[in-house]
Amino acid sequence: MPALARISETVFNTVFRRNAVFLTAVFTGAFFFEIGFDTATNRLWDSWNQGRQWKDIKHRYMTANEDEEE
Repeated sequence: MPALARISETVFNTVFRRNAVFLTAVFTGAFFFEIGFDTATNRLWDSWNQGRQWKDIKHRYMTANEDEEE
């Protein structure tokens, strides 16, 4: 049996054969994809807008007392 056929048979028997395992795999994959996508887009946004966001410029506008309160 060719290697691709063995791999596809193994995947079918472990993931797709039972509905509960398949749904668990789908939800787990979606969860981790969302975390990865959110992290990647936040990093991209922060790099494009570096120096223009509140977290980058708040030290110019806040006094020492206000920093201690947050």
